[in-house]
Amino acid sequence: MINNKLFIAELAQRLGYSAKDTQSMVYQVVDAMADSFQEGNAVNVPNFGCFEVKKKMERIMVSPTTGQRMLVPPKLVLGFKVSPKWKEQIKNGGTE
Repeated sequence: MINNKLFIAELAQRLGYSAKDTQSMVYQVVDAMADSFQEGNAVNVPNFGCFEVKKKMERIMVSPTTGQRMLVPPKLVLGFKVSPKWKEQIKNGGTE
């Protein structure tokens, strides 16, 4: 697993920018995506996948310990659908 610091360092090296500038750019991209999600819009990243806000409907659940039925309110969740290119690459063990 890669953490934020290693991701920024790798991206900075590949792009030829300083780590500080690269971190600023990544944060701006994430902020722009968050703004789009707040408006209910999907964000499609070509050859990577699509992030979209989905609404989960309210439902009734049963507590496994008490057996009591509870109403779970509706909520918005962020979903991700991987692009067919990456899905195929992952299915083949990471090789093209």
